[in-house]
Amino acid sequence: MRVLIADDEQVSRQMLETHLVKWGYAVVATADGSQAWDILQQPDAPHMAVLDWMMPGLDGVELCRRIRQLPGGSLTHIIILTSREAQEDIMAGFEAGADDFITKRITSEELRARIRVGERMVELRQALAGRIDELEQALTHIRRLQGILPICMHCHKIRDDREVWQRLEEYISEHTEAMLSHSLCPDCLRTHYPRYASRQAAKNDIPV
Repeated sequence: MRVLIADDEQVSRQMLETHLVKWGYAVVATADGSQAWDILQQPDAPHMAVLDWMMPGLDGVELCRRIRQLPGGSLTHIIILTSREAQEDIMAGFEAGADDFITKRITSEELRARIRVGERMVELRQALAGRIDELEQALTHIRRLQGILPICMHCHKIRDDREVWQRLEEYISEHTEAMLSHSLCPDCLRTHYPRYASRQAAKNDIPV
């Protein structure tokens, strides 16, 4: 997993980077909030960010607010790095969208535990987002099937949303999980196979 570190203090930034690389994470490190913001807007942006509260450009709390406004920004696990411990400061960070707080004097054991929790949260959020996408696609199919379908009055082909005409059974197989088997209704049996229909009727004593 890729982790973004944004901290203007070189010693603190290098310490975090050293620990995370040792634990198997790919690290992207920046020295100010503006650089971090540029990275976080990229399509392949890291899904975990450790942001210093106070740094040039944009501070961690403002970055937090901006991340949450991005499409898919809710999937990013945000940890604020700070020396502040006042309750009002912590509440301001949470209101901005932070998931966790760590202090600059945190032990390596606690840091590793917090990062692992963040990794699990990212995985859960991604899995949930995937399930939501699947449900939305299923709902789209249901709505399409419940709507009005253009059907040819002669050959009974269906016109799909790509303006392509498909056989009815092909359309149903593509858009549902229904399994189709072919048979003959009594009317088609009499029309297309009259001799067989007569024999079946005589056999079962049914008027043709």
